[in-house]
Amino acid sequence: MNRFRIKGVAAALVSFALLLSACGENNAANENENGGNDAAGNNNSNTNETENNTNNQEDGLYITASFSIIADMTEQVLGDRGTVDYIVPIGEEPHEYEPVPSDFRNVSDSDVFYVNGLGLEEWLERIVDNASDTPLLTLSDGVTEIPLEGESAPDPHAWLSPKNASYYIENIVDDLSERDPAGEDIYRENADAYLEEINELDAWIEEKVEAVPEEHRTIVVSENAFKYFGEDYGFETEGIWEINSHEEGTSGQINRLIDVIQDKEIPAVFVETTVDQRYMETVAENAGVEIAGEVYTDAVGQEGSGAETYLEMIRHNAEVFTDGLSGN
Repeated sequence: MNRFRIKGVAAALVSFALLLSACGENNAANENENGGNDAAGNNNSNTNETENNTNNQEDGLYITASFSIIADMTEQVLGDRGTVDYIVPIGEEPHEYEPVPSDFRNVSDSDVFYVNGLGLEEWLERIVDNASDTPLLTLSDGVTEIPLEGESAPDPHAWLSPKNASYYIENIVDDLSERDPAGEDIYRENADAYLEEINELDAWIEEKVEAVPEEHRTIVVSENAFKYFGEDYGFETEGIWEINSHEEGTSGQINRLIDVIQDKEIPAVFVETTVDQRYMETVAENAGVEIAGEVYTDAVGQEGSGAETYLEMIRHNAEVFTDGLSGN
């Protein structure tokens, strides 16, 4: 087996670090107090923030979600009986997000703050401490947790398997019905229709997986985020690192994954929209495999991506995985 030299990996990582540092300085210089994002991905500027929040209250419930995926789920159930905003912008990962002042104000103005939980939002305590009067609901409650590799802490990416989506949806229905009893029947009807779509997607994924040879059923991404998907659909999962908020892209991590890919003869690897893709490009090149596509983990897709909703992103991921590993 050809082993990638640690010396070469280290040199590449130094280059990555210098570039990322420059990007971080540039972002810090340009940081402003932009408002939250609505569930369609639009940014609400501070100029109209007070007016927007007042209108939201008049038009029904005003809900802030921690990131775009649970904002979309919420919007499907809420319908036209309120407004949903979210904090972490599409394209950014939610683990180590740095809240801006408008995030605190938006949560304070909300009827309720919806979060994923399971340790995903590492910045959550800062928001809660500054918006203590706003109720908080953890949408992953009820999910059977899968631990991070080698740790007791749970993997937070439960939403990446649609089989877990029912827990999120039922928690949303119960909360909305309690806050707005007049809309209970509407919320239940919206949720049932949405759950039917999720069940249809689940059946479609199970059918797609049958085309993948069993020996090829290993999903390789940068962040090992697809454990729940793998558990439910019969895939092993591997990553360069375990979770984005931990150590990322070391020489040892990269060399280990190259060996795994070659030992298991895994035919393809994948990249994520919210992760620096150069680490996986290094792995793919030195393992002698192709990058078979881009998948969504911590955010829905940008407008025009074809993955702007939770259902669309899950369908996209399943198609990319099954096509890439079956050789299509």
